[in-house]
Amino acid sequence: MNKEQLFQIRRDLHQIPEPGFAEFKTQAYLLRYIDSLPNEYLDVQTWETGILVKVNGKEGNRTYGYRADIDGLPIVEQTSYQTFRSSHPEFMHACGHDFHMTIALGVLTHFASHQPTDNLLFIFQPAEEGPGGALPLLQSEEFKHWRPDEIFALHIAPEYKVGQVATKPGLLFANTSELFIDLKGKGGHAAYPHTANDMVVAASSLVTQLQTIVARNVDPLDSGVVTIGVIKGGTKQNIIAETARIEGTIRSLSIESMQRIKERVEALVKGIEVGYECEVTIDYGSNYCQVYNDEALIADFSHYVSEWDGIEYIHCQEAMTGEDFGYFLEQIPGFMFWLGVDSAYGLHDARLEPNEEAIPLAVSLLTDYLTKKAAS
Repeated sequence: MNKEQLFQIRRDLHQIPEPGFAEFKTQAYLLRYIDSLPNEYLDVQTWETGILVKVNGKEGNRTYGYRADIDGLPIVEQTSYQTFRSSHPEFMHACGHDFHMTIALGVLTHFASHQPTDNLLFIFQPAEEGPGGALPLLQSEEFKHWRPDEIFALHIAPEYKVGQVATKPGLLFANTSELFIDLKGKGGHAAYPHTANDMVVAASSLVTQLQTIVARNVDPLDSGVVTIGVIKGGTKQNIIAETARIEGTIRSLSIESMQRIKERVEALVKGIEVGYECEVTIDYGSNYCQVYNDEALIADFSHYVSEWDGIEYIHCQEAMTGEDFGYFLEQIPGFMFWLGVDSAYGLHDARLEPNEEAIPLAVSLLTDYLTKKAAS
């Protein structure tokens, strides 16, 4: 497959970003493409809106998995693209999943006509951005039937240049948890505040208190983040708000710190209930475990990449990024790595424009790497 074909696939997919477990157009596009490939060695199963494609090897003693996530984000696109902007106005592939899928299809295309020695399993996983597709997929009968012995994945990295690959042994991505807090008090007229319990004030106080957790309750030698991205409350300027809602995220580099942060959130919420005479509920939403790379496999991969002409291997630091690929790595040896795409704007930015030249490079790298893995 030449790079123009790869670019076209990426642009097709870029136009149809969809939310988790609603990737219907995306799944249909992927299935049409997979159906067009030689199928002598291929077995295909669907799971929810995802797809599993097994390439049966000549001997099939082991199975190597490769995962690509397929969902988009609820972001209104603001790129300079003229001919392939999102056709779903409220959604965008702002986290590179269009790249991830295209690279997986490019590698699969090679193996559909070049049978490996061992088996390969290509996993097109829904709902990485939420509510989380990895864990239920792992628990599915479809996945258990073809469960790989090792598993790999990549994620685009706007901060690295095309031709750079970055990863590290051990912890790569953080533990993450969503955070939704609902406050309920008593509404009333703005002229009579003494007869009401104002949830805008209560929510504002809580947001301020939440920002003290990392500074005063997390070990300074560890790391944590509590970010509030949304605060909602009230209906009109002269009505005291009866309800308010806070939405945010928690991230930590250790399981212990995540537990400690949640304990402090719950303690502060109890104080708000007493102090503002209101009811508060907490929902932690989707929780993703850390991405922890297998040290031996990273050593092998880093040595391999270091000898590849035109690619620079970088030993990076761990990041507060969240990824549900961590659930695979809890149960199956493997790793994730960053692929440089050299964009001025970062992940989840409405202006993200990754450099497409990274796609054929990644396809070549992974095709060769998996060829060697599946023949060892």
